[in-house]
Amino acid sequence: PEKTAKRRAKHLNVHEAGKSDCGVKSNLKSIPGVMTIRGCAYAGSKGVVWGPIKDMIHISHGPVGCGQYSWGSRRNYYVGTTGIDTFGTMQFTSDFQEKDIVFGGDKKLAKVIDEIQDLFPLNRGISIQSECPIGLIGDDIEAVSRVKSKEYNDKTIVPVRCEGFRGVSQSLGHHIANDAIRDWVFDKITSETERRFEPTPYDVAIIGDYNIGGDAWSSRILLEEMGLRVIAQWSGDGSLAELEATPKAKLNILHCYRSMNYISRHMEEKFGIP
Repeated sequence: PEKTAKRRAKHLNVHEAGKSDCGVKSNLKSIPGVMTIRGCAYAGSKGVVWGPIKDMIHISHGPVGCGQYSWGSRRNYYVGTTGIDTFGTMQFTSDFQEKDIVFGGDKKLAKVIDEIQDLFPLNRGISIQSECPIGLIGDDIEAVSRVKSKEYNDKTIVPVRCEGFRGVSQSLGHHIANDAIRDWVFDKITSETERRFEPTPYDVAIIGDYNIGGDAWSSRILLEEMGLRVIAQWSGDGSLAELEATPKAKLNILHCYRSMNYISRHMEEKFGIP
């Protein structure tokens, strides 16, 4: 269409000899509903940080397309039985339609959570990964999370405000995902959760390794042969229990700085973990 062609005119250009650049414009915010060549904030949260946490179910809250796009498991390998104690290669979406945009999707989200609990009662927690329309219409995913968490015996249900248009790339999605772990996992750790964990002086966490092709397993073998105990992998082949145990680590070993520097800084400041 003419309007779109005009907007995209500067996305592609010919480089002429002697000129410093070809005038291509980049590093702009994504437009809701328009497929981009790079990841968005939703992709950074759902596809990178939260998606590989294997024993939680991650709802793509919005139209089906974004969930389908992020469904390929990125070779985030994990050990477990799909549909029983691991859910990484399954896609869960609220499948927004026009009527949901008009009337809101809070009731639909609550229904999705109920259905998940019926079908997959062994899941350890749920995250709600919000897509562009959720931010545009103002759905209160936090309220739904609180209500449903109480309904299911203080179950961990995490609302993640990672609407794609929030950032110019997936990087902001990493930050938003990290903040959600801080606010909805760390800040809700109970004394009972802490009691279940027995620390040692050699506890470390592998932060920012998504086990793509099994690489976190290789790192883990080396660290454990050195005499260290790896108590958490963030987040390849990772679990909710490992996230909850991480504040007890003696050292965070940071692999992907770009995606996990935020939470690592927070743990250093609040828990004293170097």
